[in-house]
Parts: sequence; structure tokens; C-alpha cells
Amino acid sequence: MNNSFSESYKAAGVDVTAGYKSVELMKKHVARTKIDGVISGIGGFGGLFAPDFKDMEEPVLVSGTDGVGTKIKLAFLLDKHDTIGIDCVAMCVNDVACAGGETLFFLDYIACGKNYPEKIATIVSGVAEGCKQSDAALVGGETAEHPGLMPEDEYDLAGFAVGVVERKDLITGENIKPGDVLVGIASSGVHSNGFSLVRKVFDMTKESLDTYYDELGKTLLKAFVFALTQQVKLPKTILFYNGGAALNCEGSAMLEDLKALEAQGVEILTCGTCLNFYGLTEQLAVGGVTNMYVIAEKMLTAGNVVKP
Repeated sequence: MNNSFSESYKAAGVDVTAGYKSVELMKKHVARTKIDGVISGIGGFGGLFAPDFKDMEEPVLVSGTDGVGTKIKLAFLLDKHDTIGIDCVAMCVNDVACAGGETLFFLDYIACGKNYPEKIATIVSGVAEGCKQSDAALVGGETAEHPGLMPEDEYDLAGFAVGVVERKDLITGENIKPGDVLVGIASSGVHSNGFSLVRKVFDMTKESLDTYYDELGKTLLKAFVFALTQQVKLPKTILFYNGGAALNCEGSAMLEDLKALEAQGVEILTCGTCLNFYGLTEQLAVGGVTNMYVIAEKMLTAGNVVKP
């Protein structure tokens, strides 16, 4: 297979060997998603999955296909390609979930102006992460090189998901009636729906994304710390280092919220070297002093690390 090569095809803009390399690089990401039922690797003409429905009375397959819309422009602007795949999976498995289904497997489709194997593998790493989060298997896909159709540095991403649900558990909306409870689930952020409006509202250009507004950062961080005080499950430890050391010192706008968290048992630690560097050692008003060894140890051993 690796001996299949055409100089004339490459001269036309399609490099077959780049496709082979992409497949090799993405295999480790795809392997992370393997679940019971997967009976084939990637690289073939079709992905194979043997479902086990013996414990189901009347299984119904649910399918969904979608892309990431114009959110992909953000990936281009930031030159960040390892998360857009998560959005692609989410768009498809969310549709399956809306029918009451649980996704079994997923396939992706990448159309690109030029196949850069490392970049394609990075995109697929995000798809694999989305599949892991959805407990779905990535069983195959397609990477198509489209010279002349789109710029060499750009690509489009779409996907297809298949899930299963008991017929009696199908959600169709037919039985909705007054008095039913509507449950809202918090979003993890702005996903892909309506992103053309998001880009317009926030003027997402390379220049605007590279601009940091100090006052906005302070406002958002203060809101984040306040939000922590309202949570049922509080963090075990909050670590402050570099410029963040000033947040625990006299005059900080979020000092009262941090004291409230400490009173509820949250451990608050500030880097002593950072306090010394900024001349703030005597102004520390909440929590204790630590060092980077302890900070590194706590971050590496924590079950979950949140970085606002």
C-alpha cells in the first residue's frame, strides 16, 4: 500500500504519501477511543462495529451528522487545531442524545487545501478527545485533499455519529404537555451553533484576539472567584503565583471572596518567591505562603485542575 504513488497526481496537488503519513500519525489518537464492539482498525474502506443488543428489547439506531460551521475560522486565526474536533463530535452526539440515544461510534471527514500530516493528526486528536468524552469509538474517516478548491492552510471538518436507544425511550416531543418540567443543563462554553453571530458580536480578528485588556481580565477573574463562593462543591486548594500573588494582598478587589472561601475550608496558597519579587510579602492578607515545589506537586497530584 505504501508503494502506491503517482508523480502526476502529486503534481496535480494530491500527495498520496502525505495521506499515508497522516493515517500513521493519527492511529495513536484513534486507539484511545476503542470500546467493546470495535472490530477494525483505521485505514480500510469502512469502519466495522459489532453492537451487542442482547439486553435491549427493541433497539433503534439513531444517527446524526454535522460540522463545526464558521467556528473553524477561530481555529485558523489562533492556529490551534487540537480542540475543533471536540466541537465536531459534540454537534453530532448532541443530536443523537436529543432523541434519547447513546452514541456508539463516530466517523470524521476532513477536506483540506493541502494535506499537512502533522496538522491533520492534530485535528484528529481533538476528534478522538470528543469521542472519549462521549464514550464513543472513532472507527474511521476520510481526509480529502482539494487543491484549488480552498487555500492550502484551510480545511473543513464534519462528522457522523450512530447511537442506539430503546424504542420505548425515544424522545420525539410528541408527548410534551403543560406542566412538564424543563431541565436546563449549563453549557461548557460557546459551542458551534450560531458562531457566525458570535464572531460578528466579538469582532474576532487576528488583531482583536491578540489584544489583552487588563481591566476586562480583572473583572472576569473577580466574577470567577465570586462564582466559586456560590458553588456546592468547593475546590480543595487555590494556588496563586506570578502576578496572581497580588490578588491575596491588601487592596485586592476579590479579597473578601477569598476570605469567605478560606473560612469554608478552602486552602489558599501564594508563591513566596512571587510575593518577594513584587514586594508584597508584608501585604499578604489571606491564606499561607508556599513555594513552587509544593505548587507543582499539588497540581500534578490533583484529580482536576482548573485554570481560569
